[in-house]
Amino acid sequence: MQEFEFCCPTEIVFGRGAESKVADKIRKYGGSRVYIVYGGGSVVKNGLLARVERILTAGGLAFEVLGGVQPNPRLNLAREGVREALLFGANIILAVGGGSVIDTAKAIAHGAANEGTDIWDFWDGKAKVEKSLPVGTVLTIPAAGSESSDSAVLTNEETGKKAGLSTPFNRPAFSILNPELAFTLPKEQIAYGASDIIMHTLERYFTPVDGNHFTDLIAEALIRNVMQQTKALMVSRKNYDAMSELMWCSTVSHNGVTGLGRMKDFAAHKLGHELSGKFDVPHGASLTTVWGSWARYVYGDKPERFAYFAEQVFGVNSGTTEERARAGIRNMEEFFHEIGMPLCFTELGIGVQKETMIEYLANMCTAGGTKTVATFHPLDKQTVMEIYRMANH
Repeated sequence: MQEFEFCCPTEIVFGRGAESKVADKIRKYGGSRVYIVYGGGSVVKNGLLARVERILTAGGLAFEVLGGVQPNPRLNLAREGVREALLFGANIILAVGGGSVIDTAKAIAHGAANEGTDIWDFWDGKAKVEKSLPVGTVLTIPAAGSESSDSAVLTNEETGKKAGLSTPFNRPAFSILNPELAFTLPKEQIAYGASDIIMHTLERYFTPVDGNHFTDLIAEALIRNVMQQTKALMVSRKNYDAMSELMWCSTVSHNGVTGLGRMKDFAAHKLGHELSGKFDVPHGASLTTVWGSWARYVYGDKPERFAYFAEQVFGVNSGTTEERARAGIRNMEEFFHEIGMPLCFTELGIGVQKETMIEYLANMCTAGGTKTVATFHPLDKQTVMEIYRMANH
């Protein structure tokens, strides 16, 4: 094993009816005035928000509510939340929803604890988060892993830039995971989520560092399990066993365990964020659109690693190292296709793009060519353009 430091302080409450404990957990972490954040209305229609509000009321907790969080969460709504949370005197933020809701809650928590600092300064690298309010979550979508991760993303509508922020202050104090709360998800949302879970794992699996065998085993088992359970959920979305497995994999995939002992790569996330920022496409779909092109561009740097992945995850054990490496990439893409995920720009729904757009996306990804992204194969502007071109059909 390589050296590492690991701390994931998020308390997990998992299982049927877990949301009944939300008031107890809020009080445990010092909360009395709760600012609730939710998304587009599904938690209203299915009664979850009202149920949470009743639990808080019965627990003697005051609360205010902010709805309207969208996929690819917007900076301006988070800014609005900061203003309202400050006026309300919130001392804890509660996210009821999926990754976009949780990321918005994290942004509001940072802003409310740092009055006078614009939250985009944290995402833009102009300021460092050194304090925040506690965040709790009631998860409804197994996907982003934000319920226990140190990451959060925001999209700046004015510039079209979608950026991620990693800080220990992004770790929620507690997260409530009831798989039944995801039973109403449409199949495409389950597919987006499963793809994101797998990608969070792959982005930690393909790095310059080898020699973490147990970490590899966890990552490989997680990917195999996600594929198996997602296929079951495509048949029945109310399969509790399958949904519980997917929800827990979501959490583990992004809390750091699947990459212990090595750095992250996150090339596909960097390229995918620019597609989401420009075209407002689903996050999971943006990742599968570029991953295969990235993998085929870089696998020659370490073909034995891709061949090992193919053997461990897909059972590919014949052929040359290069043949097995390419088979692993192909098999991963075939799974994405099987669950309805795109592998190119046309399938993503944005059509074939002009060269000017390819350059625009690459400029956004590399700050106008002034920086490289990723670690497995550092990508400069020209390399990013080539990978986008490979997906541009």
